[in-house]
Amino acid sequence: MSGSVSPLAPKSYANVPALRGVRMATASAGIKYKNRTDVLMMVFDKPAAVAGVFTRSKCPSAPVDFCRANLPHGTARAVVVNSGNANAFTGLKGRDATALTAKSAAAPEAQTKPGTSSQ
Repeated sequence: MSGSVSPLAPKSYANVPALRGVRMATASAGIKYKNRTDVLMMVFDKPAAVAGVFTRSKCPSAPVDFCRANLPHGTARAVVVNSGNANAFTGLKGRDATALTAKSAAAPEAQTKPGTSSQ
């Protein structure tokens, strides 16, 4: 795999204004390449309406199965997005990793507003 940027990637990105009630953070988790931002977490101050469109594949990934099971509730407090990994054909390891990601995102310290305590 090449470490170069895709020729289809935009040359520049627009500045996105702050969204009231939404906090976002990105990180470099080293999913596919080192030193690239590849994870985004959005936390909503109040539960937000959510929906999804999914693959019709007979072999969906663990995150797709997780989202299909949880989206019928219609609300979420957080969304985690990763890039550089299809997460497909990962078996039980993928399901466990997805469950751990969801548990970590739901932890009180992940939901705490800056300058406040989770206790």
